[in-house]
Amino acid sequence: MTDKTSAGVLVFRRRDGADVEVLIGHMGGPFFARKDSGAWSIPKGEYEPELEDARAAASREFHEELGLFVPPGDWIPLGDVRYGSGKGKKTVTVWAVEGDLDPADVVPGTFEMEWPPRSGRMASFPEIDRAGWFDLTTAHDKLGTGQRPFLDRLKDYLSQA
Repeated sequence: MTDKTSAGVLVFRRRDGADVEVLIGHMGGPFFARKDSGAWSIPKGEYEPELEDARAAASREFHEELGLFVPPGDWIPLGDVRYGSGKGKKTVTVWAVEGDLDPADVVPGTFEMEWPPRSGRMASFPEIDRAGWFDLTTAHDKLGTGQRPFLDRLKDYLSQA
């Protein structure tokens, strides 16, 4: 059993000089349609480390998920987090980039899956069905548990910068 590897970009902005907000996306598809807490994600996606650089993968996946390019600016490494259980373990590498994107401009990529289950019919769903800016406390509640350490790392970095 092999771990999956993902990379992503957490875009943040500072409001009124002090408050920090992050841009995250609500996971698309039928499993998350009626969920909010724990159903949001940092724009990220899988890649094969032997074939692609993590930062290049993070940029590509950001564009695939949101239909937007990573804003220009310094890439702040937030490191890796490994999470999951059983056969579903994943290592995620994330960078933070300061910028201000309009969630209304998001044009998400799509994925296909059999829906309803065991129906034999394939349906297409958006990778994310909406994106939004949230302060770090709210984002902490919305993100899946495994991705929450990245918020703490961003907060620590900004407090020292």
